[in-house]
Amino acid sequence: MQRQRPDLPSTDKRWKLVNATMRRNGYAEHALIEALHSVQDAFGFLDTDAMTFVADSLDLPLSKVYGVATFYHLFMLKPQGRHTCVVCTGTACYIKGAGALIEGIEQRFGVNPGETTEDKSLSVMTARCVGACGLAPAVVIDGNVIGKLGTDKLVERIEEETRE
Repeated sequence: MQRQRPDLPSTDKRWKLVNATMRRNGYAEHALIEALHSVQDAFGFLDTDAMTFVADSLDLPLSKVYGVATFYHLFMLKPQGRHTCVVCTGTACYIKGAGALIEGIEQRFGVNPGETTEDKSLSVMTARCVGACGLAPAVVIDGNVIGKLGTDKLVERIEEETRE
C-alpha cells in the first residue's frame, strides 16, 4: 500500500515541478538534494514551508532536510538579491587578501557574508574554494569568476554590476 503524499503547499504551478522531481525519483530519500535544487530553482530559496513539503513528501524528518540545506552552501534559506558576490576564502585567496575584500564590501555596501542589501540589489557570500587559486583572491560576481582585484577595483566592479 502506497503512503499518501502531502498536498501541494499552494496552487502555484512551480510546486508541480518540484513534485515531479520527487516523483521521478520514486519519492526516495536519495532524491533529497535534487528536490531541494528544484525548489531553489523554482522559488529562489528554501523556506520552512518548502523544506516541510519536501520532508513530508520523501518521508524524512524535517531535521534531516534542514541539515542538508544548511550543510551545502549553494542552498539559500532567505531570498537573495538581484546580484550575487561570492568571495573565495580558501587558503590561497585568504593569504592574498580575501579578508580585505570582505571588509571593503562591508564598508561600502553595509552587508556581511550571508546577508543581502536592504534594497535587495546585492547578496554577499563566501565559499571555501571556487577552484580558481591561480587568480587569488578570487570573487564570483553573478556567476563570473574574477581574480586578482584589490578592494577598490572589486567595489567598483560590484557598483557597475548593480547599476545595470
